[in-house]
Amino acid sequence: MGYLNNNTIIVDAILTKKGREALSKQDGSFNITQFALGDDEIDYTLFNENHPNGSQYSGEAIENMSILEAIPDDRYIMKSKLVTLPRGTSKMPVVTANTSKITLSLGSTTNVNPTTLNFNGTSNLKEPGGYIATIGDRRLLQTFTGTAAKGARVSRRRPYSNTPIAESVVGQSFTLTAINSQTLFGTSNKLLTSIIIEGRDSGARVTIPVEISKEVIAITADQNVSGTVK
Repeated sequence: MGYLNNNTIIVDAILTKKGREALSKQDGSFNITQFALGDDEIDYTLFNENHPNGSQYSGEAIENMSILEAIPDDRYIMKSKLVTLPRGTSKMPVVTANTSKITLSLGSTTNVNPTTLNFNGTSNLKEPGGYIATIGDRRLLQTFTGTAAKGARVSRRRPYSNTPIAESVVGQSFTLTAINSQTLFGTSNKLLTSIIIEGRDSGARVTIPVEISKEVIAITADQNVSGTVK
């Protein structure tokens, strides 16, 4: 959604491809249960407490800023969502995961297990509503699944596409399996994308780089040492 101008409150709402599919079924599956607000385009450094016309004009520059129209791709918008936290919260929640970088070889699988710091006064917590994980380039994975969360969505094999398409799943943890074909690599030895994990209750998010390699990566768990098997 987006406000189209600063004089009249007009809400512009557009549907994603998935939303249009649900709406076209006309079977009740299209049901909006949640929404989010964000302020990505706002530069709060423009707030001027010493405005020459008085304090009532302190936010004038901000109020006159252009507002973004609706964009149905959360890779480019809604990165700074407005959240409601319990009264007395002194620290912003932070999402962390069991890995800071995902490196997969052809056909290999890994699990991503996110937790949230500083949420509801707990240092390390699984959010009750789970997490939304968004892969930037869905072509690089055979399967992408979310597990053990209410309303968890599972994404499995997708048809080949020449265009990188993002995709999201919901879960308390996530399993990624890399493609087992070298078709997309061309002359490259590795393909790069990223996964964004966002807490459904806290609104906090973390971005984890993902690297898919042509070569098999061998890992020695006891020594935490990795090497390349050619």
